[in-house]
Parts: sequence; C-alpha cells; structure tokens
Amino acid sequence: MNKVQLLPIVMIVSLLLSGCMYPQDEMESKQRPYEDQLETVQKAVDTYQEQSDGLLPIKTRDMNTDQYIKYPIDFTKIVPSLTEKIPSNAYEQGGIYQYVLMDVEENPTVKLVDLRVAERIRELILRKTVNGVLPFKDPVQEGANVYEVDFEKMGLKKPLTVESPYSDAHLPLVVGGDGKFYIDYSIDLNRILSQEKPSVKPGEDIRYLLADNYPILPAYSLPYTVNENNEPVFMKSSN
Repeated sequence: MNKVQLLPIVMIVSLLLSGCMYPQDEMESKQRPYEDQLETVQKAVDTYQEQSDGLLPIKTRDMNTDQYIKYPIDFTKIVPSLTEKIPSNAYEQGGIYQYVLMDVEENPTVKLVDLRVAERIRELILRKTVNGVLPFKDPVQEGANVYEVDFEKMGLKKPLTVESPYSDAHLPLVVGGDGKFYIDYSIDLNRILSQEKPSVKPGEDIRYLLADNYPILPAYSLPYTVNENNEPVFMKSSN
C-alpha cells in the first residue's frame, strides 16, 4: 500500500479517535473539582453580596437541613450577569457537584457536594422503603447510636461503599438510630490525624479537617470527635 492510499485511512482513524475522546473529555470536565471554576463562582458570589446589601445568591432550605448542603447556590442570580456561565461540573450542567456556600455569616465560601454520595444514599432509602425493614446490624461504636447496615436484609450480596473525594479509599455507609443513612469518613479523618497531627480536642466536631482543607464537603455524615488515643469516633450525642 503506497502513501497516497494510506493517507485517507490515517485520516479516518484519527477522526474516529478524536470522536471517542471528546465525550470522555466532556465527562471528565463534569467530574473534576476545578479550582478556577470555584474561584470564578466565588468572585461572582462576592460581587453579588456587595451589590445586594449583604444578601447571598442561595436557594431557600429548611433550617434543619444538614449544614453541608444547607445553602446551595442559585445560579440564576449570578449567571450571566456576574459570571458568563454555570461551571461544567455543576449539577445544573449535568455534572456531579452541587455548588454550595459555607460560613455564610462570617465568610461565605464556595464549596462542593459530591452528588454521587447522595445518589448512593437514595438507592438505600428506596430499598428500605420497598423491603419495609429497618436495616440495623451491629453497633459501630458503643453509645454512639450508629450501626452497620444489614445489606443482606436489603437484598444486596455485598456492602455498598462510596469513593472518597479525599483519597483512594472506599468509604462504608452506616445507619443512625434515626433510621437515616450516612457516609462514614473515619478512614480519611484517621489519615489526617495520624499523618498531619492537627491540634484537636475531644468533644469538638472534627469534620472541619475535611471541610476547611478540601473543596468537597463531608456531606451526609454524622459529627465526629476524637477519643483518648486521638482517633476519630462518632460523637455520642449524634442521634
């Protein structure tokens, strides 16, 4: 086969490869917590607050809502007036992240909630509703009112986990005494405590070690503190 005959084949293969790569690139853009997108939204939020006498571009949620998902950003209030478009990784654009605000009183800060976690919890809630059973198994920790999930009762052959947004770990799910499902971030908290040795005190909620140092929040979780060995444990007053 001469070079003239080979050229059209090379062009076709190149086009096919580029066609396959674009959807993958687009998918990755919806799954990464890009720092520049966070900064862009943060600037828009700051400007909105300045121009609206301290109001924030957030949706209304019940006051009892979990602190990490309590203040979702309302993009209709800042797009396109204060920023050109909604980030590609945002839920509103088909991405996996909900953009939220933390520390709304003192220093409104843009953070992310990984909605794949919420989807896994919804799956368990649906199974619990269909099966009509309370999936409590053994206590995870004495006095904490937190239990292992009985996945067998829920019709599953093996335990469900979620990918950690902070490491390569796969995080287990637990069920509280309130019957709600939660993500157990003990693995990541233990890693930070053992490797970075931050100054923490028993009785304080140490989830800030994740919330303050990463763009993604430890949503759908229970409060943690440390025991006498400086290990992460569930707060006994969680439920």
